[in-house]
Amino acid sequence: MSQGKIIMSMSETLGKIKKDFQAALSMDPAATSKLEVALTYSGFHAMLFYRMAHWIWKKRIPFLPRALSQFARFITGIEIHPGATIGSGLFIDHGMGVVIGETTEIGNNVVLFQGVTLGGTGKQRGKRHPTIGSHVVVGAGAKVLGPITVGDYVKIGANSVLLQDVPDHSTVVGIPGRIVRIKDERVPDEALLDHIHIPDPIADKLIELQVQIDKLKEQIDKLRQGRRS
Repeated sequence: MSQGKIIMSMSETLGKIKKDFQAALSMDPAATSKLEVALTYSGFHAMLFYRMAHWIWKKRIPFLPRALSQFARFITGIEIHPGATIGSGLFIDHGMGVVIGETTEIGNNVVLFQGVTLGGTGKQRGKRHPTIGSHVVVGAGAKVLGPITVGDYVKIGANSVLLQDVPDHSTVVGIPGRIVRIKDERVPDEALLDHIHIPDPIADKLIELQVQIDKLKEQIDKLRQGRRS
């Protein structure tokens, strides 16, 4: 690789590190200063090691990228394979237990909470990990498994297990993950961190059934009253 291409590649990597830092600073309401984020945020530290390891991985240098990723795992509790492809502005909140597999692809401005796994489902070679779009939030403990595609502006609820493709502007909840359409509108950026107020399709259906039962009871009561009179 020519010196010019190396400099351009390093510049691109440094630009992504800067956006990762800005994402941690802007997305976490607990962040009080740039110094605090730089020194104490394990999610940012993990991304810093990943960016370096990924740069070396692309140069086909053996051993060192995996050694860096394992060292990062040891000190942060976050395991990111250096072969994963990650866009700019990834924010890993708290981060302990996060695992990102080798063939995972992640877009821009994505939020991952603690315990998230972006993993494979078997021993097959090739593409075996998920592709995550941009502006996606993955709730705490969620598992996204296999070579599936998750669209842009998707919210995946805490502890969900997702095994199928998800279109843009959708919400996923449950085990296995169930797709719940929100609206064909862009999800506001400020809503990315809100992975609590997610609709539950089962609860909604039970409420609907209860309403129908109440209406039937009213009709039965009216019929009884009419017979008595």
